Amino acid sequence: MTTREFEDVTLPGIEEGEILVIRSKRRKKSISAYRQGGRIVISIPARLSKADERSIVPEMIAKIRSQEAAKTPGEADLAARIDALLTELAPEITERPVSVTWRAMRERWGSCTSVDMTIRISDRLKLAPEYALDYVLFHEAIHLRHFDHGEAFTETLARFEDSELASAYLDGFEAAERALLAPVELEKF
Repeated sequence: MTTREFEDVTLPGIEEGEILVIRSKRRKKSISAYRQGGRIVISIPARLSKADERSIVPEMIAKIRSQEAAKTPGEADLAARIDALLTELAPEITERPVSVTWRAMRERWGSCTSVDMTIRISDRLKLAPEYALDYVLFHEAIHLRHFDHGEAFTETLARFEDSELASAYLDGFEAAERALLAPVELEKF
């Protein structure tokens, strides 16, 4: 079953391919929903009626998103975490961001605008392990003082103990995203 059958139902994420509904002949009664590779995957019994599917799928999507929202740090939490990281690892950096916000970013993990002292963090990190999120927060917070990736920046970032682990996680995440992208159709010559 494809998500195209839901065109008459307004579900955020359907058109972007975020929601994948799988009808399984092995599944008799149970329904499962989970996040995999940036998508919400919902497995339903193959014999489930279209009407039941239309009512159950939005409920499962809402349940997954609610669970994720409960686990996601708020923007005030992000700012507090930056303050704690700078206080512990870089006390010489007294600058603090005016705001720290979640943003949909597909090319970067975060960004900092030192002119207005704002930091944006990719929403792909909402469910990341704490060490990976902390690494990106610390990286961006260092830019409040050091605007480039020069020697002073690099020396300060090196104080983050789990930097290798965090880098490995972020690299792995990106590799998995690339592997899960829909295949690109090549033009015939």
